[in-house]
Amino acid sequence: MGTKVKPYGKADSTKKEEVAEMFDNISKRYDFLNHFLSLGIDKIWRRKAIRILSKSQPKVILDIATGTGDFAIAALKLKPTKVVGLDLSSGMLDVGRVKMKKKKIDHIIEMIQGDSENLPFESNYFDAFTVGFGVRNFENLEKGLGEMLRVLKPNATGVILEFSKPKKFPVKQYFKFHSKYIIPKVGSAISKDKSAYAYLPESVAAFPEGQEFIDIMKKVGYRNVESKLVSGGIATIYYGVK
Repeated sequence: MGTKVKPYGKADSTKKEEVAEMFDNISKRYDFLNHFLSLGIDKIWRRKAIRILSKSQPKVILDIATGTGDFAIAALKLKPTKVVGLDLSSGMLDVGRVKMKKKKIDHIIEMIQGDSENLPFESNYFDAFTVGFGVRNFENLEKGLGEMLRVLKPNATGVILEFSKPKKFPVKQYFKFHSKYIIPKVGSAISKDKSAYAYLPESVAAFPEGQEFIDIMKKVGYRNVESKLVSGGIATIYYGVK
Protein backbone atom coordinates (compact mmCIF):
# COMPACT_ATOMS: atom_id res chain seq x y z
CA MET A 1 0.00 0.00 0.00
CA GLY A 2 1.63 3.23 -1.18
CA THR A 3 0.60 5.54 1.63
CA LYS A 4 4.20 6.39 2.55
CA VAL A 5 4.68 8.95 -0.21
CA LYS A 6 5.89 12.06 1.67
CA PRO A 7 5.82 15.72 0.60
CA TYR A 8 9.51 16.44 1.23
CA GLY A 9 11.01 12.95 1.41
CA LYS A 10 13.24 13.71 4.41
CA ALA A 11 14.89 10.68 5.98
CA ASP A 12 14.45 11.89 9.55
CA SER A 13 10.76 12.88 9.58
CA THR A 14 7.46 11.01 9.49
CA LYS A 15 4.80 11.47 6.84
CA LYS A 16 2.58 13.06 9.49
CA GLU A 17 5.22 15.70 10.34
CA GLU A 18 5.84 16.49 6.68
CA VAL A 19 2.13 16.77 5.86
CA ALA A 20 1.67 19.24 8.76
CA GLU A 21 4.70 21.24 7.62
CA MET A 22 3.50 21.27 4.00
CA PHE A 23 0.04 22.57 4.88
CA ASP A 24 1.51 25.19 7.22
CA ASN A 25 3.68 26.34 4.30
CA ILE A 26 0.86 26.65 1.77
CA SER A 27 -1.98 27.66 4.13
CA LYS A 28 -2.15 31.33 3.07
CA ARG A 29 -2.71 30.46 -0.60
CA TYR A 30 -4.46 27.12 -0.16
CA ASP A 31 -8.08 28.20 -0.72
CA PHE A 32 -7.33 30.13 -3.89
CA LEU A 33 -5.22 27.33 -5.31
CA ASN A 34 -7.65 24.60 -4.35
CA HIS A 35 -10.56 26.15 -6.23
CA PHE A 36 -8.37 27.28 -9.12
CA LEU A 37 -6.71 23.91 -9.67
CA SER A 38 -9.95 21.95 -9.37
CA LEU A 39 -11.72 24.52 -11.62
CA GLY A 40 -14.20 25.08 -8.79
CA ILE A 41 -15.73 21.58 -9.11
CA ASP A 42 -14.53 20.64 -5.62
CA LYS A 43 -17.52 22.63 -4.30
CA ILE A 44 -19.95 20.47 -6.30
CA TRP A 45 -18.26 17.28 -5.02
CA ARG A 46 -18.67 18.42 -1.42
CA ARG A 47 -22.34 19.21 -1.95
CA LYS A 48 -22.90 15.71 -3.37
CA ALA A 49 -21.10 14.16 -0.40
CA ILE A 50 -23.17 16.19 2.08
CA ARG A 51 -26.39 15.07 0.35
CA ILE A 52 -25.57 11.47 1.33
CA LEU A 53 -25.77 12.50 5.00
CA SER A 54 -29.06 14.37 4.65
CA LYS A 55 -31.19 11.23 5.26
CA SER A 56 -29.79 10.75 8.75
CA GLN A 57 -29.99 14.48 9.72
CA PRO A 58 -26.82 14.50 11.84
CA LYS A 59 -26.64 17.16 14.56
CA VAL A 60 -23.01 16.83 15.71
CA ILE A 61 -20.54 16.39 12.85
CA LEU A 62 -16.77 15.85 12.75
CA ASP A 63 -14.83 17.12 9.73
CA ILE A 64 -11.43 15.40 9.63
CA ALA A 65 -8.44 17.00 7.86
CA THR A 66 -10.63 20.10 7.75
CA GLY A 67 -7.90 22.38 6.37
CA THR A 68 -9.48 25.84 6.20
CA GLY A 69 -12.94 24.37 6.82
CA ASP A 70 -14.62 24.17 3.40
CA PHE A 71 -16.25 20.79 4.10
CA ALA A 72 -17.31 21.95 7.58
CA ILE A 73 -19.01 24.97 5.96
CA ALA A 74 -20.71 22.73 3.36
CA ALA A 75 -22.05 20.60 6.24
CA LEU A 76 -24.07 23.58 7.54
CA LYS A 77 -26.65 22.70 4.87
CA LEU A 78 -27.62 19.83 7.20
CA LYS A 79 -28.53 22.35 9.93
CA PRO A 80 -26.28 20.76 12.58
CA THR A 81 -25.97 22.16 16.10
CA LYS A 82 -22.18 21.67 16.10
CA VAL A 83 -19.42 20.96 13.56
CA VAL A 84 -15.90 20.21 14.77
CA GLY A 85 -13.17 20.74 12.18
CA LEU A 86 -9.94 18.92 13.08
CA ASP A 87 -6.56 19.28 11.38
CA LEU A 88 -2.85 18.71 12.02
CA SER A 89 -1.83 22.05 10.55
CA SER A 90 -2.05 25.12 12.78
CA GLY A 91 -1.49 27.33 9.72
CA MET A 92 -4.56 25.96 7.94
CA LEU A 93 -6.68 26.23 11.10
CA ASP A 94 -5.66 29.88 11.60
CA VAL A 95 -6.88 30.71 8.09
CA GLY A 96 -10.05 28.69 8.74
CA ARG A 97 -10.85 30.48 12.00
CA VAL A 98 -10.64 33.87 10.28
CA LYS A 99 -13.00 32.53 7.60
CA MET A 100 -15.54 31.32 10.20
CA LYS A 101 -15.49 34.68 12.01
CA LYS A 102 -16.00 36.56 8.74
CA LYS A 103 -18.96 34.36 7.87
CA LYS A 104 -20.28 34.67 11.45
CA ILE A 105 -20.47 30.89 11.85
CA ASP A 106 -17.71 30.45 14.44
CA HIS A 107 -20.36 29.69 17.09
CA ILE A 108 -21.31 26.51 15.18
CA ILE A 109 -17.97 25.48 13.64
CA GLU A 110 -15.11 24.90 16.06
CA MET A 111 -11.63 24.45 14.58
CA ILE A 112 -9.25 22.34 16.66
CA GLN A 113 -5.75 20.97 16.15
CA GLY A 114 -5.47 17.22 16.41
CA ASP A 115 -4.29 13.96 14.89
CA SER A 116 -6.78 11.94 12.81
CA GLU A 117 -5.08 8.74 13.93
CA ASN A 118 -5.47 9.56 17.62
CA LEU A 119 -8.72 11.50 17.94
CA PRO A 120 -9.27 13.48 21.17
CA PHE A 121 -12.94 12.45 21.48
CA GLU A 122 -14.82 9.78 23.37
CA SER A 123 -16.24 6.78 21.50
CA ASN A 124 -19.74 6.89 19.96
CA TYR A 125 -19.84 10.69 20.05
CA PHE A 126 -20.53 12.03 16.53
CA ASP A 127 -23.65 11.66 14.37
CA ALA A 128 -21.53 11.75 11.18
CA PHE A 129 -18.06 12.49 9.89
CA THR A 130 -16.73 13.95 6.66
CA VAL A 131 -13.20 13.87 5.20
CA GLY A 132 -12.29 15.80 2.08
CA PHE A 133 -9.01 14.90 0.38
CA GLY A 134 -7.46 13.91 3.70
CA VAL A 135 -7.22 10.14 4.01
CA ARG A 136 -4.44 9.80 1.45
CA ASN A 137 -2.30 11.97 3.76
CA PHE A 138 -2.66 9.56 6.71
CA GLU A 139 0.50 7.92 7.99
CA ASN A 140 -1.44 4.78 8.89
CA LEU A 141 -4.63 4.54 6.82
CA GLU A 142 -6.28 1.69 8.76
CA LYS A 143 -5.58 3.33 12.10
CA GLY A 144 -7.10 6.62 10.92
CA LEU A 145 -10.19 4.90 9.51
CA GLY A 146 -10.54 2.92 12.74
CA GLU A 147 -10.34 6.05 14.89
CA MET A 148 -13.04 7.76 12.80
CA LEU A 149 -15.23 4.69 13.18
CA ARG A 150 -14.64 4.63 16.94
CA VAL A 151 -15.95 8.17 17.49
CA LEU A 152 -19.05 7.60 15.33
CA LYS A 153 -22.32 6.67 17.01
CA PRO A 154 -23.71 3.20 16.14
CA ASN A 155 -25.60 3.25 12.80
CA ALA A 156 -24.13 6.67 11.95
CA THR A 157 -22.53 7.34 8.54
CA GLY A 158 -19.06 8.55 7.59
CA VAL A 159 -18.39 10.13 4.19
CA ILE A 160 -14.96 10.29 2.55
CA LEU A 161 -14.23 12.36 -0.56
CA GLU A 162 -10.92 11.57 -2.20
CA PHE A 163 -9.17 12.00 -5.53
CA SER A 164 -9.05 8.96 -7.78
CA LYS A 165 -7.56 8.13 -11.14
CA PRO A 166 -10.03 8.50 -14.04
CA LYS A 167 -10.11 5.45 -16.32
CA LYS A 168 -11.98 6.72 -19.40
CA PHE A 169 -11.13 8.97 -22.32
CA PRO A 170 -11.04 12.00 -22.37
CA VAL A 171 -11.11 12.60 -18.58
CA LYS A 172 -8.20 10.20 -18.02
CA GLN A 173 -5.94 12.06 -20.48
CA TYR A 174 -6.98 15.50 -19.24
CA PHE A 175 -6.47 14.59 -15.57
CA LYS A 176 -3.05 13.08 -16.32
CA PHE A 177 -1.95 16.28 -18.09
CA HIS A 178 -3.52 18.54 -15.45
CA SER A 179 -1.91 16.72 -12.50
CA LYS A 180 1.49 16.26 -14.17
CA TYR A 181 1.98 19.76 -15.57
CA ILE A 182 -0.63 22.31 -14.45
CA ILE A 183 -0.90 21.46 -10.73
CA PRO A 184 2.86 21.34 -9.93
CA LYS A 185 3.71 24.40 -12.08
CA VAL A 186 0.89 26.73 -11.02
CA GLY A 187 0.87 25.41 -7.46
CA SER A 188 4.57 25.93 -6.87
CA ALA A 189 4.58 29.35 -8.59
CA ILE A 190 1.78 30.71 -6.40
CA SER A 191 2.48 28.92 -3.13
CA LYS A 192 6.30 29.05 -3.43
CA ASP A 193 6.39 25.40 -2.32
CA LYS A 194 7.36 23.17 -5.21
CA SER A 195 7.29 19.94 -3.20
CA ALA A 196 3.72 20.43 -1.95
CA TYR A 197 2.18 20.46 -5.40
CA ALA A 198 4.43 17.70 -6.74
CA TYR A 199 3.23 15.63 -3.76
CA LEU A 200 -0.45 15.98 -4.73
CA PRO A 201 -0.34 13.87 -7.95
CA GLU A 202 2.18 11.46 -6.35
CA SER A 203 -0.07 10.86 -3.35
CA VAL A 204 -3.12 10.34 -5.61
CA ALA A 205 -1.18 7.82 -7.72
CA ALA A 206 -0.11 5.88 -4.61
CA PHE A 207 -3.54 5.81 -2.94
CA PRO A 208 -5.56 2.55 -2.86
CA GLU A 209 -8.75 3.60 -4.65
CA GLY A 210 -12.06 2.05 -5.68
CA GLN A 211 -12.65 -1.54 -4.58
CA GLU A 212 -9.28 -1.68 -2.83
CA PHE A 213 -10.24 1.22 -0.57
CA ILE A 214 -13.77 -0.18 -0.03
CA ASP A 215 -12.17 -3.47 1.10
CA ILE A 216 -9.99 -1.58 3.62
CA MET A 217 -13.06 0.23 5.02
CA LYS A 218 -14.87 -3.11 5.40
CA LYS A 219 -11.82 -4.71 7.02
CA VAL A 220 -11.69 -1.90 9.60
CA GLY A 221 -15.37 -2.51 10.44
CA TYR A 222 -17.54 -0.24 8.31
CA ARG A 223 -20.84 -1.70 7.10
CA ASN A 224 -22.87 -1.03 3.91
CA VAL A 225 -19.84 0.56 2.24
CA GLU A 226 -20.59 2.16 -1.11
CA SER A 227 -18.87 4.55 -3.51
CA LYS A 228 -19.83 7.08 -6.17
CA LEU A 229 -17.55 8.40 -8.89
CA VAL A 230 -17.80 12.14 -9.55
CA SER A 231 -16.69 14.13 -12.61
CA GLY A 232 -15.80 11.04 -14.62
CA GLY A 233 -13.72 9.53 -11.84
CA ILE A 234 -11.49 12.49 -10.93
CA ALA A 235 -12.77 11.97 -7.39
CA THR A 236 -14.76 9.32 -5.52
CA ILE A 237 -17.19 9.61 -2.63
CA TYR A 238 -16.98 6.63 -0.26
CA TYR A 239 -19.45 6.14 2.56
CA GLY A 240 -20.07 3.53 5.22
CA VAL A 241 -22.06 2.94 8.40
CA LYS A 242 -20.91 1.98 11.89
